[in-house]
Amino acid sequence: MDISSEAAHLRPLDVAADLLTLLHDTTTEPRADTQLEALTLAVSADLPVLLWGEPGIGKTAALNQLAEALDLPLTTVIASVHEPSDFSGLPVVGDDPATQGVPMAPPEWAVRLVRAGRGLLFLDELSTAPPAVQAALLRVVLERQVGALRLPPGIRIVAAANPRSSAADGWELSPPLANRFVHLQWTYDHDVVLRGLGGTWPKAELPRLDRERLPDAVTFARRAVCGLLAARPELVHQLPKNEARRGGPWPSPRSWEMALRLIAFTTAAGVSRDVLSMLVRGAVGDGPGLELLAGLDRMDLPDPETLLADPEAAVLPERGDLRRTVLDGVVAAVRKRPELSRWNAAWSLLVRALETGAPDLVVVPAATLAALRRDDWQVPAAIERLSVAVSLSRRADEAAAGVGERR
Repeated sequence: MDISSEAAHLRPLDVAADLLTLLHDTTTEPRADTQLEALTLAVSADLPVLLWGEPGIGKTAALNQLAEALDLPLTTVIASVHEPSDFSGLPVVGDDPATQGVPMAPPEWAVRLVRAGRGLLFLDELSTAPPAVQAALLRVVLERQVGALRLPPGIRIVAAANPRSSAADGWELSPPLANRFVHLQWTYDHDVVLRGLGGTWPKAELPRLDRERLPDAVTFARRAVCGLLAARPELVHQLPKNEARRGGPWPSPRSWEMALRLIAFTTAAGVSRDVLSMLVRGAVGDGPGLELLAGLDRMDLPDPETLLADPEAAVLPERGDLRRTVLDGVVAAVRKRPELSRWNAAWSLLVRALETGAPDLVVVPAATLAALRRDDWQVPAAIERLSVAVSLSRRADEAAAGVGERR
């Protein structure tokens, strides 16, 4: 049979199937993905996650990749097309309801999950589910209960929602339901989309927990959260007054417990600060989350007394704001216990900061430290080097101010 004869016997969609096969024949390349790392850790921490993002930007694709990486079967339930009874259970009259009661029959998808014993439950289009359905979902998300069935510990829950501006007939999430999720804002990367359409999609290496770090990670997380809430008790529970913000992350004892768990998991995995920031703010909101992150930074700062005891071995933070905090702490320690040896050690630290960082960071600490000098204290040679930096910095500030005034 020649080619033309073979082509004549092909069904119309056979050639189309060949073309689709070629289109699906793509490759992958390793690429870091902060969003997927955050999602992986939240799921690993057994916390319900809610992905917020515009339609068509890859939320479902991310879930498929995560399910494959974690070796979990994926079950998708479109929340907006279900009735409340699909989550709370449908009453079924038995043989003797007066004695045995009326059981609540679970839906088929819940039965399959329980039989499997493990899996990833994906609740899609959550923001378009009516309030009655959202109320029924509360028990599913918090207690893992669907009708008379309890989902086993091996089940993880992830939901997705479109912002109200782009959701068809959407509702704001109720505060009780919103406060049960870790909220992650899902966006797309232009370069990733471009390379993917060209035939090469990214494949992220997902974070793994280091077993040796687990005890220290728990201790660190408890210190961080308890330290902040001890200093800022008003942050323990803050229900937003704005209805839209109530449908997002906000601080409560429940969400602080989630934040604590997430800090422990990110610490044990050794992931980037961007991942930690995304998760913490997704649990308790931007304001409280940023305060917690600032507290974490301060926990990692060296003790001023340790620096003063051995300034030659001091290692100062590279980040400008943290370095300035350390230098201010050193000067404050000298002010609290002014001694010549400590005063000289502080000057050595300022010189070290000048040599390894931005000169303007030492201007205020140097001026404050100079004011602490006693009459019988000899001026160290280090002051000469620092005075040049202080003078240049002040001239630069004055020049900048002059330019601003002329404008």
